[in-house]
Amino acid sequence: MVLGRRLQKLRRAAGMTAQQAGQHLRQAHTTVTRIERAEVALKYVTVAAMLDLYGVSAKDKREFLDLSEKANVSGWWQKYRDVLPDVFSLYVSLEASAAQIRTYEPHFVPGLVQTEDYARAVLRLGFPRVDLRELDRRIALRQERQLVLSRPGAPKLWVVMDETALRRPVGGPEVMKGQIDRLLDTCDLPNVALQLAEFRAGAHPGAYGPFALFRFDGFDFPDVIYCESLTRSSYIEEPTEVSVYREVLDQMVIRATPPRTTKDVLYRIRKELP
Repeated sequence: MVLGRRLQKLRRAAGMTAQQAGQHLRQAHTTVTRIERAEVALKYVTVAAMLDLYGVSAKDKREFLDLSEKANVSGWWQKYRDVLPDVFSLYVSLEASAAQIRTYEPHFVPGLVQTEDYARAVLRLGFPRVDLRELDRRIALRQERQLVLSRPGAPKLWVVMDETALRRPVGGPEVMKGQIDRLLDTCDLPNVALQLAEFRAGAHPGAYGPFALFRFDGFDFPDVIYCESLTRSSYIEEPTEVSVYREVLDQMVIRATPPRTTKDVLYRIRKELP
C-alpha cells in the first residue's frame, strides 16, 4: 500500500495519467491503478519499468525496488487463508504494521485482548455452522494476532469499550470473569490504554458501530479507518472522513473513564457477576 501510493505520486509528478502510463508500459490503465491501490502483486520488472518511466534516479530507484521485494513477502497470517477473508487479511496486515491502533467496541471485547474461551463463544455466535477444526483455526489466528502487543516495537493500543460489552454475558459468568481478569492484566501493559464508556456517562457520538483507526510511523501513509457491519467491511482513507472518526474518538476519550480508573470499574463489574 505504501509503495502503491508512492508510485501514484511519482506518476502524477511526471504529469502522466494512468492511461498514458499504461500505454508506455504496454499495460492496461486499470493495471496501473490497481498497482497504485495495492490490489495486485507488485512484479519487480513492472515496478522497475514504472520508475524508469517516471524519471526516478538510480540512487532513489534502489529504495523503491527494495520496498517492492518486501511488499511481496507473505505475512504470517497467510497460513490462515482458509479462514481469513481477503477483506480481513488487509486488517491483520494493518494491525501488524501500525504504530498506534485506536478502536471503539460497542458490543464485544476487542479481539486483541480476548481470552480463548471468550473468543470461542464469540466465534460460535458469528459462525454457528462451522466444524470444530475450522473454529479452532479461527481461534488460533486470533491468538497469534495478539502477539503483536508483546513484540519489540509493539503498537500502542488505545481502546474505548462500551460498558454493554461487559454487561452482556458471552459464554456464561465464568467465561466473563476470566475475560475481565484478562482485561485487568491488560491494563498493566505499558502500551495499552483501556477506557470504558459507562452507561452513566450517557449517549456518545460513536454509538453507531465498531471501528478502528490505524496510524503508522516511518511510512508515507495516512491514517486508515476500518468499519464493519453485519454484512460488509470497509476501509476509509479520505482525509476529511478520517478526521470525522478521529474527532469522534477524541470526544469519546473525554467522556469515558480515564485509564487510571478503569481497573476500579472492572473490579466492580466482576464482583456483580453471578
